[in-house]
Amino acid sequence: MTQRCVLFDMDGTLYDSDIDILAIRKQLELPQDGRPILAQLEEAAPEIRDRGIKLLHAAEAEAAANGQLIPGTRELIDWLRAMHIRCGLVTNNSQRSVDTILAVNPLAFDVIVTRDDAATKPRPDLFLLALDRLHIRASDAVAVGDTHLDAIAAHRAGIREIHLISLRDGMVEFIPSEVEYAAADDLTQVRVRIAKWLERSDA
Repeated sequence: MTQRCVLFDMDGTLYDSDIDILAIRKQLELPQDGRPILAQLEEAAPEIRDRGIKLLHAAEAEAAANGQLIPGTRELIDWLRAMHIRCGLVTNNSQRSVDTILAVNPLAFDVIVTRDDAATKPRPDLFLLALDRLHIRASDAVAVGDTHLDAIAAHRAGIREIHLISLRDGMVEFIPSEVEYAAADDLTQVRVRIAKWLERSDA
């Protein structure tokens, strides 16, 4: 039997952290240009970079401690594991945030990769690392996220089954035309579509 996996983003996909990156950008006068805030901070003046990293780390810590799982998260992961589909977490957040969240909300992931492990999305490194650790081909993987960064990174890693939930209008313009994805309202809809993908894969 072909081994398959679903690779999830964390914030906004499985976990409602309510972290306001846009507000941090406004404080630092950084543009909303499609790049992740960490990439912008790397190119900023030292005083802006240092201030921005402190703001980001504080916001992430608060969000990790006070957020909650998005409805349908446990049900989807439990269903996938019952189907013998491996599950991975691929996030631009830190390992510390992931540890904080999973300590309160245990979820059964076969692999977890964070920005502490490789270059962040939209580069494909995190997805490629997860696939390598799972020993699964990109063609046998599904990516589930909520932003253009997830879609672009998954596409660059060779994943073609990409689902984005609650994608905000402002992010659509940053997704290149060659990146195909399916927009979904919630994780229940994602589950239905993954089931159809599995049917097509087994046909």
